[in-house]
Amino acid sequence: MRIVSFLPAGTEIVHALGAGAELIGRSHECDYPAEVTRLPVVSRPALRLEDLGPEEIDRAVTERLKSEASLYEIDEVLLRELAPDLILTQDLCQVCAPSGNELTRALRELPGAPRVIRLTPRSISQIHENILEVGEAIGRRQAAETLVAENTRRIARVAKLLHGQRVRRVVFLEWIDPLFCAGHWVPEMIAIAGGEDRLGKPGADSERIHWEEVLETEPEIVIVAPCGYGLTRATALGGDLPSVSNATVYAVDANAYFARPGPRVAEGVELLAHLFHPAKFPWPHPGMPWAEIG
Repeated sequence: MRIVSFLPAGTEIVHALGAGAELIGRSHECDYPAEVTRLPVVSRPALRLEDLGPEEIDRAVTERLKSEASLYEIDEVLLRELAPDLILTQDLCQVCAPSGNELTRALRELPGAPRVIRLTPRSISQIHENILEVGEAIGRRQAAETLVAENTRRIARVAKLLHGQRVRRVVFLEWIDPLFCAGHWVPEMIAIAGGEDRLGKPGADSERIHWEEVLETEPEIVIVAPCGYGLTRATALGGDLPSVSNATVYAVDANAYFARPGPRVAEGVELLAHLFHPAKFPWPHPGMPWAEIG
């Protein structure tokens, strides 16, 4: 099997199922586990965003999408040379990975007809369905079932340990300038972990919100998890937020646990459970993928 992944979550799934050696190409954002960074890069952003702030990035992305131009460029020559049997991508979010005309055109130019799996989860159960679908496609169904069963067990353990605990008022920010609320699978993760995000959109796209809305919910905990960023960048950006009375503000590694719907979803639930109820749910893993701000 020759696999090309345009999606970090897809890359993580393949590795978690023990088929990392079958990956032959990746997107520029696929960086976990670390060994995938040695693979050829088949897609890159069409915009240079490295030196821009959150507001500038939002403006640049919005303007490009309005012009119906793609946010990504695909190396079609390299893709033909790699001749994949299977391509992993998505059509959930235009900002997250190649999904539109640029990919359709590239596929049309390939000499063979690789199978294309589009991973578009909107809930934890659908993340698990994606893992099973990939496992079936790459001949690793049993490994996929084992992974899903383990994730399900860990998530159920969180729910059991926190049963009857006071629900914490939470605001989860997927972007900070402008503000975006939590969407898709994240509100479900928050609820399992003993929190309630009244601004979240379970199973739906994240939406722009205003700071006044944040304050109206009187949050006890604010989670800063800007999509596409790790802990260091989230911590820096979270420091620019206005203060919230009586709220603890945490930056988290969004890329590892929230922005990429893959094998680490259970660990993301455990992280939230620890932040919401630290005495009841100690952090069970090495490292500290969060930072208190302020």
